[in-house]
Amino acid sequence: MEKEIINKLNKTFEECVYQQEGIDYWLARELQELLGYSDWRNFLNAVDRAKASCQTTGEAVLDHFVDITKMVKIGSGAERQQDDIMLTRYACYLIAQNGDPKKEQIAFAQCYFAIQTRRQELLEERINLMERLQAREKLAATETELSKNIFERGVDNNGFAIIRSKGDGALFGGHNTAAMKRKLGIPDNRPLADFLPAITIKAKDLATEITNFNVNKNDLKGENKITGEHIKNNTDVRALLGKSGIKPEQLPAEEDIKKIERGIKSADKEIIRKKLKVKNG
Repeated sequence: MEKEIINKLNKTFEECVYQQEGIDYWLARELQELLGYSDWRNFLNAVDRAKASCQTTGEAVLDHFVDITKMVKIGSGAERQQDDIMLTRYACYLIAQNGDPKKEQIAFAQCYFAIQTRRQELLEERINLMERLQAREKLAATETELSKNIFERGVDNNGFAIIRSKGDGALFGGHNTAAMKRKLGIPDNRPLADFLPAITIKAKDLATEITNFNVNKNDLKGENKITGEHIKNNTDVRALLGKSGIKPEQLPAEEDIKKIERGIKSADKEIIRKKLKVKNG
């Protein structure tokens, strides 16, 4: 396919995208023309095949194919109702996949929506990784603050480790820090939180924030009192998670957060390198 045709088709497809609540969508009537279908009924056959494919992949059809009715002008200022369908990027991809790739428009659409869908997946993946990384950094800061606070109240580093481990025991249904590391196959010399999912990291952070707040508010001193406070707060947070059916000890370990951090930094450097290369020719 010639570059001029590709650029023209890309511009046409980009001009037909709409947005609602941050989600890109296309209208079936317009996609019909973009893909070179002259007959609406024939196009609906492709839509039906796409819906079947969507269902096969386990996706909810109604999340990607939304029937709507709109008013269209028919001349002399009159209007009539016309059925249409709001299509997500994934729905468009499936429709294109069910078309004839010998047609230039469909061959282009198959590539266009495949790339766009993958970009969306990569974006969502990147956002989830960043959310987990930020949660981990927040927990580290909160624990550092608590460590400094209780040091001034007669608790050393060893005492802080005990307090944190017993807090973990309350949060993880009786599994202290060492027990959770064994359960999840985490090396003894690595922090447990580096391998936890974002929801659990945030739960630990919330419990630690409350402990720090109440240590100051109630002027708690000594390892025993602060331990009791931390156990209570982790127990409360566990109960809150339980209301949503979440048991932290049953969630699987996730990828080492240090590896994720290195990967993100490496990817960012590569993006900058490519931009500079393009800029400098």
